[in-house]
Amino acid sequence: MMVRCAWAQRESMWAYHDNEWGFPVHDDRKHFEFMVLEGAQAGLSWSTILGKREGYRKNFAAFDPAMVAKLSPARVATILLDPGIVRNRLKVESCVKNAKLFLGVRREHGSFDRYIWAFVGGTPIVNTWKTSAQIPPRSKESDALSKDLIVRGFKFCGTTIMYAHMQACGLINDHLVACFRYKECLTGTRRTGSRPRA
Repeated sequence: MMVRCAWAQRESMWAYHDNEWGFPVHDDRKHFEFMVLEGAQAGLSWSTILGKREGYRKNFAAFDPAMVAKLSPARVATILLDPGIVRNRLKVESCVKNAKLFLGVRREHGSFDRYIWAFVGGTPIVNTWKTSAQIPPRSKESDALSKDLIVRGFKFCGTTIMYAHMQACGLINDHLVACFRYKECLTGTRRTGSRPRA
């Protein structure tokens, strides 16, 4: 029996859990993708957002922040008609605004990746949770990251959202210790593109 984190018990969540969540990310476009998706999730379930991921990929230039930063108000209005995304004007408009600010961070630090990893000292924080109830919704690191992003003008970047970003992108390893991915993420065993285990 394959042991997974409690939130990934449904088969529809296996591929994401088994191949992506918690593995250290060092790619700016992937960071921007999670920023878009996690902002969209606010108030909704993550499974809903994963179901709309391709809609976001199509409408937001495969998560290229340089292209998203150039989206016109007319294009935003068209995007808001697509049921393949969460049709919330504030969330969609924040993607464009955040893309512009994301590029500014990249210019300042050389990459967004370098900027965000500095909040954990460049090394993943490895937790040892035995149950999901132990996992916090925020941390001092996500508080600091959120505060800095808000000062810069980013939207939909509260500490809970940024904690989720840090979990997803492997800055924080919050796989339960019994989960098979816990050690894989520790050792850098990449399974992206492989089929989820039954």
